[in-house]
Amino acid sequence: MKNTIMTPILLCASLFTSAQEAYISSYGNAWVNNDIDASRQYITQSGIAPWQDKQLRFNHYFYANNVGTYTLYLHLEKPSAPSTLLVTHNNKQVTLILDRQSPTKVKVGDFAVTQVGYQTVQIAGDTLAKGRNSAFPAITGLSLDGEAMTPAPNYVKEDFYWGRRGPSVHLSYTVPDKKDYNWFYNEVTVPSGYDPQGSYFMANGFGEGYFGIQVNSPTERRVLFSVWSPYQTDDPSTIPDNLKIKLLDKGEGVYVGEFGNEGSGGQSYLRYNWQPDTTYRFLVNIEPSTTYEGHTEYRGYFYAPETGQWKLIAAFSRPETNTYVARPHSFLENFLPEAGQFERKAFYNRQFLRDTQGNWVELNQAKFTYDATARKGSRLDYQGGEEQNRFYLRNTGFFTGPTPYLSEFTRPSSNDAPVIPWQSLQAHP
Repeated sequence: MKNTIMTPILLCASLFTSAQEAYISSYGNAWVNNDIDASRQYITQSGIAPWQDKQLRFNHYFYANNVGTYTLYLHLEKPSAPSTLLVTHNNKQVTLILDRQSPTKVKVGDFAVTQVGYQTVQIAGDTLAKGRNSAFPAITGLSLDGEAMTPAPNYVKEDFYWGRRGPSVHLSYTVPDKKDYNWFYNEVTVPSGYDPQGSYFMANGFGEGYFGIQVNSPTERRVLFSVWSPYQTDDPSTIPDNLKIKLLDKGEGVYVGEFGNEGSGGQSYLRYNWQPDTTYRFLVNIEPSTTYEGHTEYRGYFYAPETGQWKLIAAFSRPETNTYVARPHSFLENFLPEAGQFERKAFYNRQFLRDTQGNWVELNQAKFTYDATARKGSRLDYQGGEEQNRFYLRNTGFFTGPTPYLSEFTRPSSNDAPVIPWQSLQAHP
């Protein structure tokens, strides 16, 4: 049962935060609870837009580095009509009474942090005066002040687009020697409930591209294989013809095009309704071209247990490149800012490289890293390690328990090299 307190707005009329207060922007740190579409609609660069639906719950997240009490203030625009809001944290609920004369900074009340880690402050509309233009007021942010705010909490203060997407996490696999490896094999299993929209579970990363599975919408999932151009740009239309990625081949039903924004190059994907709790296999072939001088060729193959066969996604040729498999790695990311509140997790297992002499080498050691969003402390919901004899990555969702940067992990060797039907890879479906 929540403790409910009625708080009239006369308790505070201050318009400015003190030097000790932490100001948490709604734009960078709030989402509509469990609702991507509503988050896209109501969370704007100004904060939470005016709303009328009493069923909406706006969650603000911050990471508390100390236990104790704190005073919560709400920053809002002038209300268009009298209303009441429900503000909840740690089972304490305050009813905030607002009218057209309410100040733009309102004291909500005193709350307690009982455990170090992520905290959720939830705001919901309760009562609203009738009127054609009546709406709950726009909210720009929260201010927090008190002993629980020292040391300062962690939250998104800048680069809001990336902060809302959340931290990307990576596993770099340790290669035991410097042989020429032309095949890279990996397996990915996504647990049920950890596959929200906006997820990219990247299995086979290499120096010039990546290969994995995505959740693109409530009705569409993809197998994605991409290779970057050696020409550095975020706009694929500016790549000179002699530096473009060339398509050599593709599987049936595979779309091939270009991509941009985070480097540019050749992109291919297969719309495939892959499922959680199912292990999918990925195989990449990388070696210097014998057809195009100064090029390296890349081929991505995908194995789904539902079909029982390997399928070519695409084969690309990259100019000005002479390499075999370099920097084998995996990563997990969210590519939708509106979906940064949902937790993701994937298991990665049976990593193998095959050298040009046909020998398989198992990769059972990995190093954990993360991106700039995590390094600057904007988000701390990231994790990686070894679990159930497999590597795993976990991110977003505002869970507590970050894994230190450059942590190293070892999983038990499977001693179970892949058995690949090499001839059937050539006669791809």
